[in-house]
Amino acid sequence: MNESSFARELLIQFAYLISSILFILGLSGLSDPKRARNGMRLAMLAMLFAVVGTLLHHDIVRFDWIIVGLVVGSFIGVVIGLPLGIDIPMTAMPQFVAISHMFGAVAATLVGIDEYLALGTTPSAPIMGALGAEVILGALTVTGSFIAFAKLQELIGGRPITFRGQNVFNISLFVATIGLLVYQMIVPGQPMVFFIMVGLATMIGVLMVLPIGGADMPVVISLLNAYAGLSASAMGFALNNNLLIVVGALDGASGLLLSILMCRAMNRSIMNVLFGAFGTVATNKSIKSAAGLTVKEVSVDDAAVSLAYAQNVIVVPGYGLAVARAQHLIREMADLIEKKGGEVRYAIHPVAGRMPGHMNVLLAEAEVPYDKLVDMEEINDDFEKTDVALVIGANDVVNPAARSDPSSPIYGMPILNVDKAKSVIVMKRGMGAGFAGIENELFFEPRTSMLFGDAKSSLGKLVAALKAL
Repeated sequence: MNESSFARELLIQFAYLISSILFILGLSGLSDPKRARNGMRLAMLAMLFAVVGTLLHHDIVRFDWIIVGLVVGSFIGVVIGLPLGIDIPMTAMPQFVAISHMFGAVAATLVGIDEYLALGTTPSAPIMGALGAEVILGALTVTGSFIAFAKLQELIGGRPITFRGQNVFNISLFVATIGLLVYQMIVPGQPMVFFIMVGLATMIGVLMVLPIGGADMPVVISLLNAYAGLSASAMGFALNNNLLIVVGALDGASGLLLSILMCRAMNRSIMNVLFGAFGTVATNKSIKSAAGLTVKEVSVDDAAVSLAYAQNVIVVPGYGLAVARAQHLIREMADLIEKKGGEVRYAIHPVAGRMPGHMNVLLAEAEVPYDKLVDMEEINDDFEKTDVALVIGANDVVNPAARSDPSSPIYGMPILNVDKAKSVIVMKRGMGAGFAGIENELFFEPRTSMLFGDAKSSLGKLVAALKAL
């Protein structure tokens, strides 16, 4: 290596080092809502250093196609990506994240295939192992993310799609795929075997997500994110790129940890999520009968009076709030209550909504102060001292059956202790069950009142009634 090449390599590695540090700082910033925007800025700056470092690489002998790709990508980003990012409703954010994972995984898979073809038919065993891990994880993430997108978009329905012996078949398929990879590491020069392996990995992605129901989609999304990160890290080993190794490992580890935390929040294991076929989309018929039980309805005016004179109010948001796009009305209602002397906070369950942090992002869009968003562990003991708990579109995460009914499919799942509040107002369109498909005991409690109707319409009426008091 001559002096010029050494200097260039040193500059590339320095750019990658700065990029890695900025990515770590950016990820750290995302752990705190107050620092999240700065964290994203640091991550964008990290990506700039990564791109600049890569463009300095000695393997690049011409830039014409790179410039074409940059122009085309920028055009697509401005014409399609920018409007989509601005106008996408919060209800569609989960499937937007899923499809974004798919495109990232497509890139990783294609890079792996291209590198395999570039190496010819004699890659060393370590390189073949890295390439195999990259394309297997990438390919299954592509199809898995697309199926997750299709389920969330209700193109194929959110119910688990299963068949007899499915788990055994899926595991056998995975073992066969790994077996093909090991075979190629021992006996190189088998391009047909390589592409069969890629094909089997795409099948695994489909069959892995089909039997998973809507209630578990948040875990699936974060798990697919982990797979995409691990694919990128494996790509780094295959390409001898330190930045990809570091950043891919960060992505993979954070996605896996988030999946584990969400499973704990549901009192489930990852194995149960992947193989349990839990989380059917609810219909108006629930598993548990409500025979003999009655609900108490409340008018908008009476609900407004209760909220206006309450000293402590806890709002519990759920997916129904996102569907109604009523987050700005929530903020307006809270401001009116606080002007009348009350305190309003928001109880955030880890798996409320349909993706990790769904409720946090939804309320942040309405500029709800970050210190008003309180995690379940911190706020649960406060419900007993709360005058009114207002549940908007949440269901399973407030169901007391998780504590009291051992036969319930959600038994043992940590829930928000809404039923311990002095008064509970539940805003729902109707009496339909949640994702778990069971009746919610909270709705029939003596201290619970039901305010039926679309959340946006009901909140609009509540705001008008509060202004009139």
